[in-house]
Amino acid sequence: MNLNGKKVLVTGAGGFIGSHLTEAIVEAGARVRAMVHYNGRGDWGQIGLLPAEVQNAIEVVLGDVRDRTGVRKAVEGCEIVFHLAALIGIPYSYTAPQSYVETNIAGTLNILEACRDCGVERLLQTSTSEVYGTAQYTPIDEKHPLHAQSPYAATKIGSDQLAYSYFAAFGTPVVIVRPFNTFGPRQSTRAVIPTIITQALAGPDIQLGSTTTVRDFLFVCDNARGFLAAAQAPAEKVLGEVINLGTGHGVTIGHVVELVGKIMGKQFRVIATADRQRPEKSEVCELVCAAGKAATFTGWRAMTNLEAGLAETIRWIGANRGRYSTGKYSI
Repeated sequence: MNLNGKKVLVTGAGGFIGSHLTEAIVEAGARVRAMVHYNGRGDWGQIGLLPAEVQNAIEVVLGDVRDRTGVRKAVEGCEIVFHLAALIGIPYSYTAPQSYVETNIAGTLNILEACRDCGVERLLQTSTSEVYGTAQYTPIDEKHPLHAQSPYAATKIGSDQLAYSYFAAFGTPVVIVRPFNTFGPRQSTRAVIPTIITQALAGPDIQLGSTTTVRDFLFVCDNARGFLAAAQAPAEKVLGEVINLGTGHGVTIGHVVELVGKIMGKQFRVIATADRQRPEKSEVCELVCAAGKAATFTGWRAMTNLEAGLAETIRWIGANRGRYSTGKYSI
């Protein structure tokens, strides 16, 4: 499927991944409607950081995926839907689990119903590697058992299963895209890599939770390419399928700190703090992706290695330090 000239909706377009994906879809020649979470400031989130020519090519609609009527209006007339809108902060899901159910599950239901009613050609449902829980084997392929270790992960499993059920029951053209830990420019300090970089720019001490957990870090531009590949792959290959996106290489958080130090030419002291630790049984110890299915079904492979991605992220955060605060832990 060629995206050129297609009418495309991106939910969660104001977020970190959503803004990069929106930019990539515009560059692919699609006509983009970007759904951004409503706020009284009229703030477009990260869409506001895109080049002016990209912003001018986007139809921005303010809304909330929990509002069925607004979702229906946003989907109407669109041929492809990329559903990224979600609450994603794991620590906040311990505090406000009901809001995760309402946004991630009920919001996805609204998207599915609208896509079914409007007859969209393809719906890309955004998943997360957190649904696998601590790896029972590595690398993790799409057949790995699902094991929720946080309310966030539980709601993402629920939304993925709901999406698949609409494919099975109603023929809704769903593809479930499951990225591993994504990082890059524009990401907030809710995530570990910007947390490390912002503290590294400020001084020699870096406060973290666990440094021994292993993650497969995927650069955001590779992530966006993966979504586009899943959207354009032949229907007979990808509809009803789960597709992992990752590099196949796992590193500890401690090693990320070392790489940041190498790139910046600095040494840091890592301080473990209790408020940054997950509850013991909620910590996901290892996530490493098997991305062979993505390569086989869509031709996609990650292209950016961790050190190159970190260098670009450090440059961006360094140039935009005013957007970040290192004095307070953000959940």
